[in-house]
Amino acid sequence: MNLDPELVDQLRRVLTSVEQILPRPVPPIDWGRCVAANWRRHSFAGYLEPMQAVDDITLEELLGIDKQKQIVEENTRQFLRGFPANNILLWGSRGTGKSSLVRALLNRYAEAGLRIVQVDKDDLTSLPDIFCAIDQQPYRFIVFCDDLSFESGEKSYKVLKSALDGSVYAAPANTLIYVTSNRRYLVPEYATDNLGAKLVNNEVHYGEGVEEKISLSDRFGLWVAFHVFSQDQYLHVVRQCVETLARRHAIAVAWSKELEQAAIAWSHEKSKRCGRTAFQFARRWVGRALLEAEPRAPSEQPA
Repeated sequence: MNLDPELVDQLRRVLTSVEQILPRPVPPIDWGRCVAANWRRHSFAGYLEPMQAVDDITLEELLGIDKQKQIVEENTRQFLRGFPANNILLWGSRGTGKSSLVRALLNRYAEAGLRIVQVDKDDLTSLPDIFCAIDQQPYRFIVFCDDLSFESGEKSYKVLKSALDGSVYAAPANTLIYVTSNRRYLVPEYATDNLGAKLVNNEVHYGEGVEEKISLSDRFGLWVAFHVFSQDQYLHVVRQCVETLARRHAIAVAWSKELEQAAIAWSHEKSKRCGRTAFQFARRWVGRALLEAEPRAPSEQPA
């Protein structure tokens, strides 16, 4: 059949345009080999993409949050055994180990069948598609959304609320939802929110606006709070981090007043006493000690 060359060119252009908006062909994930994946949205559809590398952090490396580790690990173990378990909201100050704890749990329990699907806030509207993709898999999945917060009118708010509530977009039995946020209620709080509060039988009843905001976080069975350290807690974690890094690199780093004062000054510069700040300082201090212990190359000798 002979086609008009101009028509053939038009068909080529149409097919090229369609290919650009369609998701690329992706083979099904082999969950036996892959322990974590990202949900990638592409135009009108989405797909699960295996994570090429997973942070190798361990639970033992997370210092100063023993109570939080115990709560979240126990819930995860219940889930892996098929016992009743809760969705979790890990909330609190930045850098306190919320997302690191979830990654450490994956490293501890991947061999027991734990898997993670990470989804961005803007892609929470795809939760029904994610659930369908993992529903029949013989593994236990944590759908993980990191650093979540909502502004007024966002559509993903209601989809997440429905998934947590077990109604229209209910998660399958092999899935829990873990979320980290700097906000306890996942939404901004304003001074005007309390204007509608009233006292009924000596109990405070909030206005409709506040009740709506609280209703989302209420759907998480567990709230796990992460707070900044006191100075003594911070210095204790710094010391443990320095000792761990020094031991790993076979170098002796003595605890001294100079080191302590440097760690305090570091936390002031960062405006935060937390595990992340302590670990960053330890990397700086131990790394510099290793550099000073090495003989200088000729090109590095001072003129």
